[in-house]
Amino acid sequence: MSDFFNNDNGSNTNEQNNSTYSYKKDEINQGESYYQWSPYDDGNRAKKKKQSTFGKKLGRTAAVALVFGLIAGLAFQSVVVVSNKLIDANSQTAIETTKSDDSSSEKEKVSSTSTAVGTTASTKITTDVSEIAQNVLPAIVQVTNVGIKEYQTLFGLYQQPTTSAGSGIIVSQDDNYIYIATNNHVVSGAETLTITFNDGEAVEGTIKGTDSSCDLAVVSVAVSDIKADTLSAIKVATLGDSDATVVGEAAIVIGNALGYGTSVTDGIISAKDREVSIQDDDGNTVTNSLIQTNAAVNPGNSGGALLNAKGEVIGIVSAKLSSEQVEGMGYAIPISYAWNIIQQMIDNDVVSELDASYIGIAGKDITQEMSEQYNVPVGVYVAQVVTGSGAEAAGIKVEDVITSFNGRKVTSVNTLNNIMKYIPAGTTVEITVARADNDYQEETLEVTLTRKIDKVQ
Repeated sequence: MSDFFNNDNGSNTNEQNNSTYSYKKDEINQGESYYQWSPYDDGNRAKKKKQSTFGKKLGRTAAVALVFGLIAGLAFQSVVVVSNKLIDANSQTAIETTKSDDSSSEKEKVSSTSTAVGTTASTKITTDVSEIAQNVLPAIVQVTNVGIKEYQTLFGLYQQPTTSAGSGIIVSQDDNYIYIATNNHVVSGAETLTITFNDGEAVEGTIKGTDSSCDLAVVSVAVSDIKADTLSAIKVATLGDSDATVVGEAAIVIGNALGYGTSVTDGIISAKDREVSIQDDDGNTVTNSLIQTNAAVNPGNSGGALLNAKGEVIGIVSAKLSSEQVEGMGYAIPISYAWNIIQQMIDNDVVSELDASYIGIAGKDITQEMSEQYNVPVGVYVAQVVTGSGAEAAGIKVEDVITSFNGRKVTSVNTLNNIMKYIPAGTTVEITVARADNDYQEETLEVTLTRKIDKVQ
């Protein structure tokens, strides 16, 4: 397999061809997919013929555009890419509803009945989620991002202030700060962030941490900046278990739809573990497993809450498939996966340049498409091991594939970089590799991270 990387020694970046979809702020219309060079492409472009070798395919995976829920002023903002595999015309799920025979009964809560295999299933869904909404709204905030966009004109570089809006969820609080979970693309490029609470009070927020590989971010707000009345009115959201969710159960989305303020929509969990490939601002393409829902997801909902019928947060709204042929396909990052990443951002600061660490490898991404085509695990292919590094000492070899770092699934070099920016040099971590010389059987190694400034060139 090393022949695939002869021209990539020392490279930690992914090459993308011009057919790859990407995120461009301020250049998207509601309900439209777009192509990198043509903002209004609907995503139904013909596929190119597959190359014959794994190396030629590496770093060139094309994908279909997704619309994330940001708004820029009056122009809708969105991101990224989703695989065509998500759209299976031969696989549909129907759901039947039943009405109460008692017209004088009190408002029904969202409920369902389960039956044994072979019997008729009946699912009852009502639209009265007011009690849940009123309980959760104090934990939802609006996030306003003010940044600077640069334009190249005939007369030189021109800068213009831009304003975009998203959502956030209050997930933690200590004596000094309130911590808000949101999407990385909601806060990306911010010069200032304004957090508006449910009572309308607005304060300045600070980016505590970001992870572009999974589109997560944490914003902190100083308790001292919040009025006493507002502080007593807000609350920390209750987090649920997204692993325990069942396809077909009730789902509720709360967020800052269209930037008009917090709103509520409802539906069901349409699917779990949907493999969605996205491309961030830096051109890195990563694949994550997301929850799919048919609850309406609109621009501005990014960073908002996906709830179950108990009012527990089971996901952080992240994306919506954008196509004229497709409706009702919104996606959320499962909270059971996201929480460990969020907690790391809350508990740790990005390490200083002096303490920054690295593993001691040069790697290339193995995407889901390449994994399926060439029967190689998704992860980071080790193209080079640096002499004298922690990777060499631990026994990591060229052609190994890194699949996990301290228990977190690794899908790209970008994932590794986002994890390691919080871990100082000298820390011993557990890295799982799939061995090329052992039919890609996994082995977990203890690696002591090397100081980045001591990196051997």
